[in-house]
Amino acid sequence: MSPANRLLVIKWVHTLIWLFFVVVIFYILYSGIFDDVNNYTWVGIGLIVGEGIVLLIFKMFCPLTVMARKYSDSEKDNFDIFLPNWLAKYNKLIFTTLYVVGLIIVVIRTLF
Repeated sequence: MSPANRLLVIKWVHTLIWLFFVVVIFYILYSGIFDDVNNYTWVGIGLIVGEGIVLLIFKMFCPLTVMARKYSDSEKDNFDIFLPNWLAKYNKLIFTTLYVVGLIIVVIRTLF
């Protein structure tokens, strides 16, 4: 497989995994806002914590970004994923904020 095709496969896989985690984050936020905290909410929280651990291990880079770097010398933030460059650039800030807000609401709903 050519380097361009390998990068394309990584971009598709990365985008699909990103989409999965975005859905999980929005589900956590939804659960908190609508007071519908359940086992799926806690599983989602665990998945996001797991994702955070992986990012910490890879020095705040997705392992797929590290893999994709072998096949591209682009300096764009979206070289490894099918997202607009501005979203790829601020991805961690935007979705970490949404996750923390959702987590706080879920914890408040659970405790009170």
